Amino acid sequence: MDFIFGTYATDQLKLVHHRANHLGIQHRYGLHPRDPRPGDAVTLSVWAGGDFSADAIACYYTTDGSEPRGSRGIVSQGKVEHFTPVETVWDSLSWGYVVRWEATLPAQGSGVFVRYRIGAWSSGEDEVFADYPDVMRVSENASHAFFQNAAVEPNFSIGQKQPGTVFAYHVDELLTPEWARNAIIYHLLVDRFYPGDGKDWLQTHDLGGFCGGTLGGVQDKLSYLEDLGITCIWLSPTFSSPTYHGYDTTDFRKTDARYGGDAALRSLIDAAHRRGMRVLLDMACNHLSNQHPLFQQALHDAASRERNYFTFDDSELGYRAFFGVASMPQVNLTDTAARDWMVENGRYWLREFDIDGFRLDYASGPSPDFWSYFNAGCKDQKPDCFCFGEIVEAPEVQQRYIGRLDGCLDFFANESLRKAFSWRTQSVNDLMRAIERHRQFFPQTFVMPTFLDNHDMDRFLHIAQGDTAALREAFAFQLTLPNPPVIYYGTEIGLTHEKGTREEGLEVGRVPMPWDDRQDSALLSFFAERIHARSVQKEVAEV
Repeated sequence: MDFIFGTYATDQLKLVHHRANHLGIQHRYGLHPRDPRPGDAVTLSVWAGGDFSADAIACYYTTDGSEPRGSRGIVSQGKVEHFTPVETVWDSLSWGYVVRWEATLPAQGSGVFVRYRIGAWSSGEDEVFADYPDVMRVSENASHAFFQNAAVEPNFSIGQKQPGTVFAYHVDELLTPEWARNAIIYHLLVDRFYPGDGKDWLQTHDLGGFCGGTLGGVQDKLSYLEDLGITCIWLSPTFSSPTYHGYDTTDFRKTDARYGGDAALRSLIDAAHRRGMRVLLDMACNHLSNQHPLFQQALHDAASRERNYFTFDDSELGYRAFFGVASMPQVNLTDTAARDWMVENGRYWLREFDIDGFRLDYASGPSPDFWSYFNAGCKDQKPDCFCFGEIVEAPEVQQRYIGRLDGCLDFFANESLRKAFSWRTQSVNDLMRAIERHRQFFPQTFVMPTFLDNHDMDRFLHIAQGDTAALREAFAFQLTLPNPPVIYYGTEIGLTHEKGTREEGLEVGRVPMPWDDRQDSALLSFFAERIHARSVQKEVAEV
């Protein structure tokens, strides 16, 4: 079976996530419509688990940006709406009855952020606020234990009973840019793509270290990408960082000197734009490096304002971090100042460098309402920017980001394509039925780029045991799907590895790109031909 890094990596973790979602009092961002427009009333849903008996549930909300506050149905800041129970269902995996409640918030005008808390109580008991338990934290902790080869014993009581999560949604008429729907996206790791004309790799044996790829090297290969048919380049994180992968930045507003600095990034963007190609940056808003000055200030000064940018606790580590990794402290994006700072980090690159959008790493880490602020801020800066997330979650969880992001990477399609064409555990007919149901589950306005492999999993050819015919079949099928395809660097020339990621770690799928006769030129030609044929079909369909 495939191993895909995330909170659903195993069947055991899927069960943990499901149980956490069906205990306590859960809102789970259940709202209809999911992307409210001006004039739309919004119906909220809340689920009371079998372990929680509620006599009443209330929503305290504001529309002026302030914090909603209230207690047992009495509002102290903002307004209040009361829920009513609408249905009771049995859930075998949590072994209890789950009751769904509903309330409707009035329509608002364009540009309004509706912020709200949901409290539930029964006679003689304290009020409990949704979402309780904190499902993401339960799942992250269980995943952390699994990845550390420890026993998975989730704590389902995780969460704050007071003051509770502040949810939010943005009322707007923002649209996904049309160019993104027809894009052919090329995903590359800057350090592993090309050092630059006249330069050699620094080294290629230690895949945990720097190999020497640069932004100038990417610019030198623009003709290669253009000939392949690429219209959009997705760069791995280019911000200053102590690591080659860059997902632990020390400065969100500075390009790493190893890649050529800001000047090299600006030159690449300008050169790509002259060719009609878009450029996306990869940005991890959820976490940063423990060497970042803000974290260092917060760590050493408990009275500093920066302390609120992070979540310090009584855990062994002492603070919340990305899957418990000490070098990647998690940013507390529920803090207003931290949230605004991170949004402005995104706006900076749109404004100063004219980038075309972001691939947003671990987008399920921050709450969905954060992305409402981020997307609105980015669209205000550059209306046709494309913001899509890495959300390695079940499709029903991915639905929560409709209206909050332009889309997300399609992990369900990825899993299905690999089952059908590399593992051969699913027929093509079954694949087609699964993909059709999947498409019906999401609105066409939510763009979900498809991919065969990426930097966090085994390459396609590894699990297909080097069968390039299987890769051709898979890619040809991928290009029949309506969403934009993503090509992970090297897949088009047959890049693979002998040992898998479970044995050797994720780095085995991140080897430097060969630029010699190790490339499969016939496979490369096939990829280019299929991309060209898809582009022609798209042009004809639009006429």
